[in-house]
Amino acid sequence: MVNFVCICFQLVYLLLVLAFFSHITWAVKGNSLCKQTGMGEIRPHSVTITEFGAVGDGVTLNTKAFQNAIFYLNSFADKGGAKLFVPAGRWLTGSFDLISHLTLWLDKDAIILGSMNSDDWPVVDPLPSYGRGRELPGGRHRSLIYGRNLTDVIITGDNGTIDGQGSVWWNWFRSKTLNYTRPHLVELMNSTGVVISNLTFLNSPFWTIHPVYCSHVIVQDVTILAPLDSPNTDGIDPDSSDDVCIEDCYISTGDDLISIKSGWDEYGISFARPSRNIIIRRLTGHNRNGSGIAIGSEMSGGVSEVYAENIYFFNSSTGIILKTARGRGGYVRNIYISNVTLVGVDTAIFFNSNFSQHPDEFYDPNSLPVIERITFKDVIGDNIKVAGLLKGIEGDSFRHICLLNITLDVTTKSPWNCSNIQGYSSLVSPETCEPLKESIYPKHYSDCYLLPNHLRSSACHLAKETFPDIRS
Repeated sequence: MVNFVCICFQLVYLLLVLAFFSHITWAVKGNSLCKQTGMGEIRPHSVTITEFGAVGDGVTLNTKAFQNAIFYLNSFADKGGAKLFVPAGRWLTGSFDLISHLTLWLDKDAIILGSMNSDDWPVVDPLPSYGRGRELPGGRHRSLIYGRNLTDVIITGDNGTIDGQGSVWWNWFRSKTLNYTRPHLVELMNSTGVVISNLTFLNSPFWTIHPVYCSHVIVQDVTILAPLDSPNTDGIDPDSSDDVCIEDCYISTGDDLISIKSGWDEYGISFARPSRNIIIRRLTGHNRNGSGIAIGSEMSGGVSEVYAENIYFFNSSTGIILKTARGRGGYVRNIYISNVTLVGVDTAIFFNSNFSQHPDEFYDPNSLPVIERITFKDVIGDNIKVAGLLKGIEGDSFRHICLLNITLDVTTKSPWNCSNIQGYSSLVSPETCEPLKESIYPKHYSDCYLLPNHLRSSACHLAKETFPDIRS
């Protein structure tokens, strides 16, 4: 009788986990971080870009108009802030800086166009956590919309458009005629209280939205598009940033839709600013050469506390990827990804430990990353070629990898390929690889990130109420 009851309540326990855990997790982690701040705020001072001589014909270069308008609005930063309104039109510009307590607002038919002349994108110093430009030694071109050391910045509108016109940069990259690393479309550095919402971003020369060394960032209701063969046109790349919320976005680009980073090899280790407390939810998109959600490969400052849910990727190369290598150092830990739907994806889950490009010869090849406590829960997939390629590093096993309630329709005969990895699984089809076959239940919930330990006792408590004669 006791054995029968224990078996029954093991099933009850699993049902409790599957039914209630998502609600419990996001009640704690989701609401406060993703709550919009400042979106409804009316700035007491507002100007239109045309007041500074801008012409929206798609030909006239308006860099000075943007710079002058923002210089003028800076005088209102301590008076409640200001709003720069961009009306309908095609507003060609080079790189310009934002200021604190500013709303940049694009009308529905407003299009900010990035200049196709590289001289209009100044060269700035490399990021200290990278030590050099990401593509080439030395500096890098500044983003089209740029800001540093800012507070309370809003980039939004009535679904206006920011178009980087990146094709010229892609051609320079392919022909290896670049002198410096390509620019991002939007980059904010060392800033806090950032909101980017209700806009369309097109054709970035390089990564599209790049918050780096930032805190309290919301990216919400944006569409990001670039050709599927455009090189390295990542969608949103939080980099050494914390308290970041990304939600309700559609992204289709030539590389990773979202890539979480934290510096490159010895420079990232020395700079030591991790990316942490990152929420991603209600994300839809596809790509040909990248992944839906990536961590790394530049993760040397550490990545932790990443929560992703309600994800849909289709016709893509990879669903979720972790990218690292010998010499990266750093860590990736406490990652929780749930409620994922994949359709027509080549590889559902990929741990690639051979991203071995390094900034210079001074990195330490003995600096190994720590990869641990990564949970995948409630994943379904149709027309998947490979369920998982999970490759750790010899002598540096990735541990406490947990797979729960995963069902994938796999078209190849070898759905899983694992090495130098350790973890647990329950309710996984097709059956997972040998290093992950040990069941999560009943002994390993505490090893799996965010599987609720308090539910472990729920079944016992219910059993005692239902069968009071059962002794502990």
